[in-house]
Amino acid sequence: MGAYEYIKDSVENEYKGRDENLKSKITNWRKESSVSRIMRPSNLARARELGYRAKQGVVLVRIRIRKGKRKREKPRGGRKPSKSGRFFAYSASLQSMAEGRASRKFANCEVLNSYYVGEDGTYRFFEAILLDRAHPAVAKDNNYANVIKKKGRAYRGLTSSGRRHRGL
Repeated sequence: MGAYEYIKDSVENEYKGRDENLKSKITNWRKESSVSRIMRPSNLARARELGYRAKQGVVLVRIRIRKGKRKREKPRGGRKPSKSGRFFAYSASLQSMAEGRASRKFANCEVLNSYYVGEDGTYRFFEAILLDRAHPAVAKDNNYANVIKKKGRAYRGLTSSGRRHRGL
């Protein structure tokens, strides 16, 4: 087994066993802002599978998304039975919403991909891999060149989380 297999196994065991290490990480993540830049991925094997490389112009971001359904306001002035629901599911997945938030916060970057890193009772956490469009190291790289040509990948369902909802 290679190094990445061991990394995958250790991360899986953390998730399954609700390890104390993971609980303390999530407690610290909860105190951070909803979209915060990080220096290195918490799941290196998964990040590398999705195209992450430790080079200039590649940015990692952790995003915190609130779990659950959207609560609609109470109707004012007249009610119809068909419109009386209060809780509605989002049409997009939490992961694609997280990618959109990261894309809005870092407007000069393009979302390459994202992956799940943990959750607690209230929030779900994702890490997104972003590429700086203006950085020469990213522009010269053949693997990243096609990605940065297309603006708004996260909004148009061109990342892996959005493809599930496009019927591809």
